[in-house]
Amino acid sequence: MTAEPDTAPLGLREAKKQETRQLISDRATQLFLAQGFERTTIAEIAEAARVAKKTVTNYFARKEDLVFDRQDEFVSSLARAVDARQPGESALSSLRRACEAAIAEQDPVAGFAGLEFSRMIAESPTLVTCLRTLHDQREQALADALADAVGEPASDITVRTAAALLGAVHRTLFQRIQELTLAGHPNHEIAATLAPEAARAFDLLEPGLADFAVA
Repeated sequence: MTAEPDTAPLGLREAKKQETRQLISDRATQLFLAQGFERTTIAEIAEAARVAKKTVTNYFARKEDLVFDRQDEFVSSLARAVDARQPGESALSSLRRACEAAIAEQDPVAGFAGLEFSRMIAESPTLVTCLRTLHDQREQALADALADAVGEPASDITVRTAAALLGAVHRTLFQRIQELTLAGHPNHEIAATLAPEAARAFDLLEPGLADFAVA
């Protein structure tokens, strides 16, 4: 007997894929939290999600991708803020505005991931290394966006320095959120603490970057 052709509408098929992807991610996260990232196997994740091991790896090429399933959003976040500059607004101002919104919303992509999730990352050398790499990739994406904004190559020393400084502020604030989370503070308290600290951090960059990459 031959299989019937897949006649489901594209939207329905895509929705099913997203549903399967989310199910695998959710089951993996439950296992990671319960027994640690390093100890959890792909086979266990597949069994928990009731899918084949190959299905898991088709959706997530690496095990750490199951943890950082919003990594594309994270890596592009600063570049997108630069691209969203309003007329007359500098890159610094736009990034500050986006950061203020992320703190107010307690955005998980900005670091508001909760105690259990943050502890899981902190206790895994693999995940700590992966997170460091994602920060580096985010800074490079920011450098590319700044280069486009000022019409210079990404290798330009001014572009690279600006990206490094702006990336460092965001990396420091992310680490601060993790630090406060691991100390047991709830998200609303962390946001209240971080808002004035973020303002001070961005203020340090105003003398050098207030007029850089103005839209």
